[in-house]
Amino acid sequence: MRLRPVTRSSLSPLGPVLLLACTLVLSSCVPGNTKPSPAETAAADGAAALVRQGQFDQAAQAYLSLASQYGGHADQYRLLAAEAWREEGRIDAAAPTLAQIRRENLQGDDAVRYDLLRADLALQRHDAATALQLTTQPTVAVPEALQLRLFELRARAQAATDDHWGAARTRVQMDDHLQGLDRAENRKLVLAELAKLGVNALKQRAAAMQPGDLMLSWTNEALSQHGVAVAQPTPSLQQPVGTLLPGANADVREGYKMPARVALLLPQSGPYAAAGNTILEGFFAAYAETARTHAPRASVHIYDTQGDTDGAIKAYQQATKDGAQLVVGPLTRGAVAALFGQPALPVPVLALNHPDNKQIPSSGASEFGLLPETEGAQAADHMVDRGLNQAYVAISSDDFAQRAANAFKAELLARGGNVLGMATVPATDTNYASTIGQLNMANAGSDTGIFISMHPSQARLLVPQLQIAKITLPVFGTSHIYAGSDNPTADGDLNGVEFCDAPWLFNAQPGLPAHDDITTQLPSARAGNARLFAFGMDAWSLVPYLDWLRDHPGSYLSGATGQLTADQFGRIRRVLTWAKFDNGLARPLSGSLQLDDQPASSGSAPAPAGSSAQPAAASSAGN
Repeated sequence: MRLRPVTRSSLSPLGPVLLLACTLVLSSCVPGNTKPSPAETAAADGAAALVRQGQFDQAAQAYLSLASQYGGHADQYRLLAAEAWREEGRIDAAAPTLAQIRRENLQGDDAVRYDLLRADLALQRHDAATALQLTTQPTVAVPEALQLRLFELRARAQAATDDHWGAARTRVQMDDHLQGLDRAENRKLVLAELAKLGVNALKQRAAAMQPGDLMLSWTNEALSQHGVAVAQPTPSLQQPVGTLLPGANADVREGYKMPARVALLLPQSGPYAAAGNTILEGFFAAYAETARTHAPRASVHIYDTQGDTDGAIKAYQQATKDGAQLVVGPLTRGAVAALFGQPALPVPVLALNHPDNKQIPSSGASEFGLLPETEGAQAADHMVDRGLNQAYVAISSDDFAQRAANAFKAELLARGGNVLGMATVPATDTNYASTIGQLNMANAGSDTGIFISMHPSQARLLVPQLQIAKITLPVFGTSHIYAGSDNPTADGDLNGVEFCDAPWLFNAQPGLPAHDDITTQLPSARAGNARLFAFGMDAWSLVPYLDWLRDHPGSYLSGATGQLTADQFGRIRRVLTWAKFDNGLARPLSGSLQLDDQPASSGSAPAPAGSSAQPAAASSAGN
């Protein structure tokens, strides 16, 4: 990536510096002891005007003319001329002028600007060693206005000298200071540099890093894009959003910023219409609840994506033309990937899934979905927090369970634990004796538990057969094992099993419409659809807090599907409650999510195996 000149991007770090330098000339503050004459000031004024108009070649010639006429400031004018040529994209043209400048004649920031131009020229001439030396001078103080350009040149020099880790680290330092397309391009280059190190080297570096290391999340992201399951520690929840601000306007909540127009992109026809309609009803249930609190609400327009990629792109384009200020959706993984692959997203997006190509969200975009990896990782954290460092794993053969198990194993290993054995429960069998025997749990210690991820019908067979085999280890599961509503007769076989799930299903999250009241009125919120409905509720609840969550790490929203927080890549992560079967009834362990001392789990909807086109919440799924 090369940061673009000011005429091509408002984010260029050099253009504003050049204009500032021109301003210093005009205000008679150029370095040196000679005060500019009125004629010199007028000529400098004309050159600066050419810079502001984007006529950089003409500006360079004007500054060279000034240098030839006014020797007291000749080197400063030559520097401005070289910078103008750089802005024009002709750094080679500046080479003769740079060669005439004597660095010792430059004062203040001028010397740093001169070094950066020389580094840029060195890179143009494939002299990365010189560029690296010029951008890593330990005794040179670099002003804040020039630091971003310094990092860009340093990263390019590091990459050219095969220091891919150094280039990636330098670009990570740039990330918080970039926006828009520049930030998106820089992030791609971070991951591209890390990818050049290879999986084994990345694993070694990740294992050696401390939890707070700035590079750890990027290294894990690079590994994930290679298909490697990585540790996903439970997010740190530090400060809830929406606290009332004191003063006369006591109804104003911190972080609340409601757009005027919101577009909701969901499949209202096609193969995913049922899932889309359930999410839509949850969305508007939360929308109606906002009216009770008298908080400002956006006008919402619904666009049918028809459940396919083309429909999603057309819906987004139409929503943009219609003046939407935020787009919520689309729903399928393929549609999200296609939308994120667009050259630009003029309207911010809250995608209701994660893209099937694992790319990080586009600039200005956020992702919200129900990932099986989240459940598996937080199940491992929950067990370790209980003193259970060893685990046996028994799962179904579907995609959700396999991905949850991989994440469980990665997180358990990262926490110092170990998976003692893994087995897949046959899809059609009812006798699991061979599966239980395969795990060989007879000599398990007191620090051992069992992790399961499977449908209720399979779990109701496995757990009693464990008891028959005299296996009394504690059992922990994903939301897969709960059908979404009480069934004490069937679920009596699951007594004692703990699992992670959406708090709204148990009325465990204060401040939300009561689950039982909603399900009495709306069939779409019952049983297996409950998580989809809760997902829709949270999609609306996130709308006014997206910017705040992204800009304030550790802040969280108490949602229907869990405590919601944003990571540095714009992904909404969830921390859910833990429930336990007792007398055939699933009940939260701590009564309410806000009472949990260490919330450590996340859950999603039980459904068939995901596919690249499957809705995010339909199976926890398609994620």
